[in-house]
Amino acid sequence: MSAFLSVRDLRKTFPVSRGLLQKAELLHAVAGISFDVPAGTTFGLVGESGSGKTTTAKMVMGADEPTSGEIVIDGRDIARHDKTERFAFRRLLQPVLQDPYSALSPRMRVDRIIDEPLRIHRIYPSTKARAERVAYLLDAVGLPPSAAQRYPNEMSGGQRQRVAIARALALEPRLLVLDEPVSALDVSIQAQILNLLRDLQDRLGLTYLLISHDLAVIGFMSTQVGVLYLGRFVEVGSKETILSDARHPYSLALIASASPDVNAAPVSGEIPSPLSPPSGCVFHTRCPFARDRCRQEPPSLRQLKPNHLVACHFAETIRLETNNA
Repeated sequence: MSAFLSVRDLRKTFPVSRGLLQKAELLHAVAGISFDVPAGTTFGLVGESGSGKTTTAKMVMGADEPTSGEIVIDGRDIARHDKTERFAFRRLLQPVLQDPYSALSPRMRVDRIIDEPLRIHRIYPSTKARAERVAYLLDAVGLPPSAAQRYPNEMSGGQRQRVAIARALALEPRLLVLDEPVSALDVSIQAQILNLLRDLQDRLGLTYLLISHDLAVIGFMSTQVGVLYLGRFVEVGSKETILSDARHPYSLALIASASPDVNAAPVSGEIPSPLSPPSGCVFHTRCPFARDRCRQEPPSLRQLKPNHLVACHFAETIRLETNNA
């Protein structure tokens, strides 16, 4: 299956000044990641805050320019597009962001919010055609026709996120970047929105790049999973492989935090600053299995078995253990 989204050796650095007389240091937010997302599938990026997830999403969406690397969508490298090409390219991908409270203008009615991208891109030129498109989109996301006349502050969080999804679908995109799409919602509403996104993917053939700190969300939605730590992949594989046969200690800790049935050695401390990442394996300062080699030699992201890459010197000896084992 060919990749609709292909990312190659993607890097993003930010200069950080320590003072007027000091040389700026480089913050390596994303430090050379590669992955492919076949059409109609979901690639999940998971990791703690500061792991590089949102920076990656911003580069894919074109909101941030990569320092180096390639982002190829539908066969075109978006970093090489001029402004006119990027504007037209916007129809191919759309974001669904974390907070529906701040993503929607409180001064616009829902019909205008969904109608806005249609007017900006000058498609469905007649008012009647746009109104019909808005009605179709409201129905597609499970909102009644009366929702068109309401303002966002008159709606619940789940309803607002449905409006945000309808707006993202207005231009008939093929790729949605889902950046923590349910983290701001009540737990009782999260499952409804995730089920809606899966249903829309099946019906419309959408491709998703999903960003989340929650491995339960990643596991429910994703086809492939990439575990990020300090801007690097520490493990990549199919959802089934990551959830049932993860081999990196960081992956195991994330799984244990999401499931009471999993035993994993605890991870202590906080994620180090990307301004001064640890030598050797960047995870060794928090890893319960770290040895001298880990402190000195960076592990490569190597294939442990088909469709399973791990950046750990001792991945063969680390196993997922459950309370039922």
